[in-house]
Amino acid sequence: MFEKGQRCQIRIDDMGSEGQGIGRADGLAVFVPGAVAGDLVTVELTKVKKRYAFSKLVSVDEPSPHRIEPLCGAAGCGGCGLALLDYEGQLAIKEKQVRDKLSRLGGLEDPLVRPIVGMDEPFRYRNKAQFPVSTGGIITRKGGVVENLGEPAIGFYKVKSHEVVDCGDCMLQSAAAMAAADALRRFMAEDNITAWDERWEKGLMRHLIVKTAFGTGEVMVVLVINGKGIPNGQKLVEMLDEAIYEAGYSLESVILNINKKKTSQIMGEECIPFAGKPTILEQVGDLSFEISPMSFYQVNPVQMRVLYDQARKYAGLTGKENVLDLYCGVGSIGLYLAREAANVVGIESVKNAVLDANRNAVINGIVNARFVCGRAEEELPQLLEDGGSDEMITDCVQNADVAILDPPRAGCDRRLLEAVAAVGVQRIVYVSCDPATLARDVKVLTELGYEFVEATPVDMFPWTVAVETVCLLSKLKSTNTI
Repeated sequence: MFEKGQRCQIRIDDMGSEGQGIGRADGLAVFVPGAVAGDLVTVELTKVKKRYAFSKLVSVDEPSPHRIEPLCGAAGCGGCGLALLDYEGQLAIKEKQVRDKLSRLGGLEDPLVRPIVGMDEPFRYRNKAQFPVSTGGIITRKGGVVENLGEPAIGFYKVKSHEVVDCGDCMLQSAAAMAAADALRRFMAEDNITAWDERWEKGLMRHLIVKTAFGTGEVMVVLVINGKGIPNGQKLVEMLDEAIYEAGYSLESVILNINKKKTSQIMGEECIPFAGKPTILEQVGDLSFEISPMSFYQVNPVQMRVLYDQARKYAGLTGKENVLDLYCGVGSIGLYLAREAANVVGIESVKNAVLDANRNAVINGIVNARFVCGRAEEELPQLLEDGGSDEMITDCVQNADVAILDPPRAGCDRRLLEAVAAVGVQRIVYVSCDPATLARDVKVLTELGYEFVEATPVDMFPWTVAVETVCLLSKLKSTNTI
């Protein structure tokens, strides 16, 4: 029986959702921060439960062949959970996690999981950067003058805290994003601009969000503030413009997002165009997409095409199929498939995303796609039962052949899965950012009459623990694979 404070030597054979190593001591699962798959380590147990234990790393007795020194100097930022693994090791652990989750949680025996698709250059891939801003707190002097306690820090939250780790460069972010962060940091220091202090619920700058269109080079900067404006804001715009231009991009849009809520919610509901255009334009293959401040868009445009090509392959389109695009966001998957489908209907609960999706259909001259605002688990059963005023939407829903499911991390509402099964689509293409909820929903779909065919993991987020997976399920009882 193990006890707190006891030391033991274990081999790390897996990694957890936060990047910690996982090994076993006489059947007890032991979580070890700082250890990686393949390490032989000595640990000291810090908390012991019946089936698992937490520990601290005492020594690495035999390092994994995939262990490396971190490539980034921003220690403690919490962004790169797999910073101690080389890229080959990262891909192996992610592929294993998808397979293990489908087996253990999905109830599948030896599921067919294709080799994970990695990146040739797994750096600078993010087209959206989201930086919290801090000055270590604020203080109110006599006379009501508010001052910063420290220098501006723009970066990422330290692990399990709201302490901002200043980041001069992040290898995952675009050069434009890092240039914008540097410009804001200098502006705040020069003009004594305060940062949000959640303890006192005061301060102006809360977050910096930078969206980079890799296909066009256009950049949008969203400044999340606790106020109505920024003192000497034109100076900031000029500094942002110059810095982003020197990084090789073009600043096309500066947006003020007003967030006066006393919560940790990042963005408020009001967006005010401050300089330039209200949107930026992205190019993916032969499609153009308008990106607005609030819209969701895949953060890795290089791997997005890989993911969407795999989804198109799994959909098996011949030009005659009706396609449902559920949790469709700005409609990027549905529009990507539309030219090889008869009709596409997307459903999304975020109103601004639906507006973006329909506008993107118009921009690209796509006339066989419609996007509906509402909760997919509510709208789909309603359209299936009662139809609607748009004949194209009614016909597509009631005669759908393929359903694309691209839910948030929490997975699909069971009511939606039941509605999809009620439609009777022949193929379901499930795009997931969480192997655990994917496995859970695959199990439900198999109970509803669908058969798991295969899955392909795609590494959308190198150096982090996250992995995207596209999965095919078929209503036909067939063992054929793609």
